Amino acid sequence: MKRNHLRIAAPAAMLALALGLSACGAANESDGGSATASGDSVSGTLNGAGATSQEAAIAAWKKEFQTANPDSTVNYDPVGSGGGREQFIAGGVAFAGTDSYLEEDEVTAAKDKCQSDIVEVPVYVSPIAVIFKLDGVDELNLSPKTIGQIFAGKITTWDDAAIKADNPDAKLPSTKITAVHRSDDSGTTKNFTDYLDQASDGGWTGGVVETWPVKGGEAAEGTSGVVAAVSGGNGTIGYADESQAGDLGKAKVKVGEDFTEPTPEAAAKVLDTAAPVEGRDATDIAVDVDHKTTEAGVYPIVLVSYQVACQTYGDKAQAELVKSWLTYVASEDGQAAAASSAGSAPLSGDFASKVQSAIKTIKAA
Repeated sequence: MKRNHLRIAAPAAMLALALGLSACGAANESDGGSATASGDSVSGTLNGAGATSQEAAIAAWKKEFQTANPDSTVNYDPVGSGGGREQFIAGGVAFAGTDSYLEEDEVTAAKDKCQSDIVEVPVYVSPIAVIFKLDGVDELNLSPKTIGQIFAGKITTWDDAAIKADNPDAKLPSTKITAVHRSDDSGTTKNFTDYLDQASDGGWTGGVVETWPVKGGEAAEGTSGVVAAVSGGNGTIGYADESQAGDLGKAKVKVGEDFTEPTPEAAAKVLDTAAPVEGRDATDIAVDVDHKTTEAGVYPIVLVSYQVACQTYGDKAQAELVKSWLTYVASEDGQAAAASSAGSAPLSGDFASKVQSAIKTIKAA
């Protein structure tokens, strides 16, 4: 199914799986409660897998949550969004991290495995930066069509007329362009190609996909792999969560008549136009954002990451552990921790309340 909007959301919470999934991170016995909600400590183990983009935020969440709950352990394997969803639906992990919300057939499969509805909440929003390394060039402006043509392999050198038009004052070399893309199934790729599909005015013709469709360029696994590949070359360009871009150049993207930097504040503004995906349950907070905006100050290439879990658990301690974890991550403290460590944009008050309402429905069977 082709989506015409980028899926967006803002930092919320980590989730976990469900009824009858003995392989999905068993919880230890506990009198229950939440270290953040009731003051009581919870215990147990949550195993998850999925989006590589969430690693920095998850590290911060784990540190604070496990400090407050010393008998709890949260494990996360950054295998990519597609792998995380597959493992979740198969019952191999307790929660999935994904940079794109579940498709309708995946929702059905997840409900069958959970034997309940699912809780799917946006947990993390961050700009996807167009990162580059080009000797002698520290700043770069790129229009949507130019970006699309570069990643489609239609623009092959840095002194191409289209790039010069975006950067009239820059001294651009004739260096060959090496476009780096994800080799694994990636929600970041899906969000990035969704932007290209909508905004590039035909510069990109590869569609909206999780698996890179264009031959050529250089493939790298995970966000860290793309960053490493771009860092290790010259004339390289790629796409990655801005918080993990390090010292690489980050292009300004043309929005309307201006070029906008990839900052969390600029990315968060696109949430103002977010619309709920039709036909979803109240606890499935999947949203679409139109990123063809021309509004000044808005950065339109945005990474949205969700956490997915079951609504009902067969074990009371497991339900309390998951609920406590999600409650913390969606709290002001949890959002502040992610913003500080990963550069993400915190949930707004109204959106955070909606996320917390979904989390509160998690219960034991």
